[in-house]
Amino acid sequence: MGQVRLLIADDHPFFREGLRAVIESAPGMELAGEAENGDEAVEMALRLQPHVILMDLKMPGVGGIAATRRILKENPQVGILVITMIEDDESVFAAMRAGARGYLLKGADKEQVLLAISAVGRGEAILGPAIARRLVHYFASSQMPARTPHSVFPELTDREREILDLIAAGKNNQYIADSLYISLKTVRNYVSSIFSKLQVADRAQAIVRGREAGFGSASPSM
Repeated sequence: MGQVRLLIADDHPFFREGLRAVIESAPGMELAGEAENGDEAVEMALRLQPHVILMDLKMPGVGGIAATRRILKENPQVGILVITMIEDDESVFAAMRAGARGYLLKGADKEQVLLAISAVGRGEAILGPAIARRLVHYFASSQMPARTPHSVFPELTDREREILDLIAAGKNNQYIADSLYISLKTVRNYVSSIFSKLQVADRAQAIVRGREAGFGSASPSM
């Protein structure tokens, strides 16, 4: 991708300053702008066309989730990484359904933030360790109705169903290719087909759909 252009959307000047310092210290990243509220985030995202947006959830005016929806409606290619203090299950799921590719808590260290930015910039989904643990606990404790293998997503083939199970467990394409003894290109083709059939925009939404349907029994590697 070359230089990764970033937009920060957060109403706290001190936190924006910290993110700015992280970005400016990282090779291959440049700061395109800073938004102080959700309305500015939407306007600046459309005007500046960043590759990745670091989005807080609770901001004056339009909130982060609504801003995410509005931005992705106009530019579905941009990667949105939520960085927030909010860690309840409802907010996590709402952000991912809105199209966010990643979710970190504001206590994440510099290395975690840079790793998440790089992953989101590549189109991958990433969750901070605390959020990943919350999702595992949520789905492990949820009383899901029993389903036969073909009672959900009947449009998927057996192989696509197998790959969706690994996606929902947080496995990346290379892991899936190695596990199933197929090429990385073949995995990408299957993943594209799964996204199309499930009508999801990216991996984060596929993880949510798959988990809600009972896929992904393994612990996430994210």
